[in-house]
Amino acid sequence: MAVLHQFDYLFAIGTIFAGLDAWNIGANDVANSWATSVASQSVTYLQAMVLASIMEFAGSVGVGARVADTIRTKIVDTALFKDDPALLMLGMVCAVTASSIYLTMATKIGLPVSTTHSIMGGVIGMGVAAVGADGVQWVGKGPGTGAINSGVVQVFLAWIIAPGLSAIFASVIFLITKYGVMLRKNPVWKAFIYVPVYFGLAAALLTMLLLWKGGNYEVNLTDSQLPGVIVAVGVGFGLLMCVTLMPWLYRVVMLDDWQLRWYHIPLGLLLLRRGPVPENPDDEYEDEPVQEISPKDELAATKAAQRGDVEISAAGALPEKTVGVADSTDGASGNGAAAPVRRKKPSDFRKPHKKLLKGRPEGKWYSLPVVWYGIKWAFLHGIDQDVVNLAGQKSALAGDVEEIHAHATRYDNKAEYMYSFLQVMTAATASFTHGANDIANAIGPYATVFEIWNSGVLPETGKAAVPTWILCFGAAMLVLGIWTYGYNIMRNLGNRLTLQSPSRGFSMELGSAITVILATRLKLPVSTTQCITGATVGVGLCSGTWRTVNWRMVGWIYFGWFITLPVAGIISGCLMGIIINAPRWGYSG
Repeated sequence: MAVLHQFDYLFAIGTIFAGLDAWNIGANDVANSWATSVASQSVTYLQAMVLASIMEFAGSVGVGARVADTIRTKIVDTALFKDDPALLMLGMVCAVTASSIYLTMATKIGLPVSTTHSIMGGVIGMGVAAVGADGVQWVGKGPGTGAINSGVVQVFLAWIIAPGLSAIFASVIFLITKYGVMLRKNPVWKAFIYVPVYFGLAAALLTMLLLWKGGNYEVNLTDSQLPGVIVAVGVGFGLLMCVTLMPWLYRVVMLDDWQLRWYHIPLGLLLLRRGPVPENPDDEYEDEPVQEISPKDELAATKAAQRGDVEISAAGALPEKTVGVADSTDGASGNGAAAPVRRKKPSDFRKPHKKLLKGRPEGKWYSLPVVWYGIKWAFLHGIDQDVVNLAGQKSALAGDVEEIHAHATRYDNKAEYMYSFLQVMTAATASFTHGANDIANAIGPYATVFEIWNSGVLPETGKAAVPTWILCFGAAMLVLGIWTYGYNIMRNLGNRLTLQSPSRGFSMELGSAITVILATRLKLPVSTTQCITGATVGVGLCSGTWRTVNWRMVGWIYFGWFITLPVAGIISGCLMGIIINAPRWGYSG
């Protein structure tokens, strides 16, 4: 039985807007982990949504408690509310309400903003309105507290550090991939060496998060034992990929074994005993010499055709260089004879999007077919979007995306395919860390609301645990946001920022994940939006010239970051100030 039963309405309002805030975190922030994977077509949008739902929920419920505690108790000095805990309860309701309102508007217009900044602005705004600026912990206080590791200052530093660190980590990883694999003479063979190493690194990072951060489980390892466990898991997982996935990739990529499917991967080394690959009856490869077209020439030809300038589009824009032959690397021939290049048709690289929802049936709105269609639309509309093609369209925020893509270098398709499985794992890792880190933005204030309503006293700073049901509630609403509206932001953080491919996307996601894990270890609630944006810009600059990055889109994103904290703070502060100072019956001034 709740102690502050008279404030049931505040708890109800807080529940509604905390749910809306978590929904917006899913809708606005899901692109941080999966936009690059979908844009590079390593996974379909539906597959990404299923994996994102699983990983976000697992990260939120499994290891989301510690960051939530940081957001909840270390920004506003809760000791100032000791004589009136209900006032802090009201303030947290105002904070989460302001955050959810701002995030809803930003998500609607397709602007990727920081949900961390949003709730932080809400908490700061209500704190200033209730107890003044001196009641906000701008810098950490007390013995043993680092001056830059607690209070609001840690968030300001994270805004500066997060994009920069992500860009550095992602750029280093991509440059190693670019010069170690993609630009080498036999990039596919080089990828067979690098990919298992990256798998081991990703596994080690996820283990590092689980052991360092902790959660609803106990870690009985000493500080000296942790590095050994982390390294052992990474090495073990890398070796597992060597004996399972890599033989499968050899058959599929090097031998074009069209009969293998993903469920054959566990067969591992046994796949190497398969005989010669039979002829594919549905083979759509073209063995005749083909004309190589640079991205810039292809774009010029497309625009010329759109203008109706047939002569230019047919002849003037295309070079005469052909790539019909290549040196044979077959050990059986050994004579360097020329062999025709097997090129896939363009339709193979972009499969048509299959709609899950058909047209609305005829009939009255209350008829059974129409009602059933409405139910299906509510659950499937969000995942029935062609995000890849939507990202290539012109928009007020993005400008001409095709012109930007034309400046980026393309790499060997088979070598890129080698990184598609690795990109899925790094995206899942990033999604897990996002759930662990960003669920605090919604459930932190809500946990304070619940504790005060339920017990009537202030939560003990740094000691009160977040109830599991609150973690599950926030995670469920976050997944619902992913499922219903995640596409709106995902198309902006995909190909609209720079050209995406599996090798580029993997580097971005791994660089971002490293930054988030490092921040989680230091208990810094960094913005995953800033991490993935910084990583995307860093990789974009390393993949060509400065023209390969959509600076117009980057500018809009930075503008969204700049206004988030003050706008959310103003909304929250106004709500709090008006409510606590409003005239009422019995008010004496």
